[in-house]
Amino acid sequence: MEPFRPDKRGPAQTLTIADWPQRFPELTAGFTTRRGGFSAEPFAQLNCGLHVNDETNVVIANRRLVAEQTGIPFADWVYGEQVHGRSVAVVTSADRGKGTVSREDALADTDAFATNERGLGLAAMYADCVPLYFVDPVHHAVGLAHAGWKGTMQRIAEATVQAMSGAFGSVPGDLYAAIGPSVGVCCYEVDDAVMENMVPLIESFGLSDDSAAFITLGSGKYKLNLQECNRQIMIKAGILPHRIEISKWCTSCNVDRFFSHRKEQGRTGRMIAWIGWER
Repeated sequence: MEPFRPDKRGPAQTLTIADWPQRFPELTAGFTTRRGGFSAEPFAQLNCGLHVNDETNVVIANRRLVAEQTGIPFADWVYGEQVHGRSVAVVTSADRGKGTVSREDALADTDAFATNERGLGLAAMYADCVPLYFVDPVHHAVGLAHAGWKGTMQRIAEATVQAMSGAFGSVPGDLYAAIGPSVGVCCYEVDDAVMENMVPLIESFGLSDDSAAFITLGSGKYKLNLQECNRQIMIKAGILPHRIEISKWCTSCNVDRFFSHRKEQGRTGRMIAWIGWER
């Protein structure tokens, strides 16, 4: 069953993780779609990226609209600049508001965030890359990561778990995780250059059948399953398999609902994944 379900609380059409509101009543977490905002084509409608040549005031209005539906005020959100790396920022109240209305004060070179403070909304941007969510209900901590193939290769999920363990004392076996909508194995074709980098990672999973992680097409082409790769990294990091939710939504297959950098040849907007504890 698809864990990311429509949230109908407001005009911004967002998705939330089905059983998390009941499991974690004070948590807000989800993923935006492209529907229900103010942007014009090719960024229609709910573009949340300031870096795609959309009008700044419109993007800010979209971000405000999303914030109004989450339970965390717009001024308390924190955005970062994703660079397909492994850096994890431990976010505190001193970071409140960074990156919300300007790229200049966003957390630089940051592909993952973690916090144990209430009232902070962590946000990262996506248009095919994989959103990764982490919840530690014991130490009241959360994490969020952005994983393209480069971040996956660098085990950004593992880095996030390690950062939460180091900063908050999180025990991997206590964590819950989710893998959000992203480009699926159905659409994510890569070449030898990418697979040469990914093969050592995939071999480290110890899978008896590598077809869970990739499919060989021939002529130096492959279909890569980034969702499964990140699930395996989470398991290797100590998260229990039955505590990992994984979306079946493919952003490339569903451009009526999601932005897709690959399908739309780079001229598109950005969704956000968010997570945070309400005050």
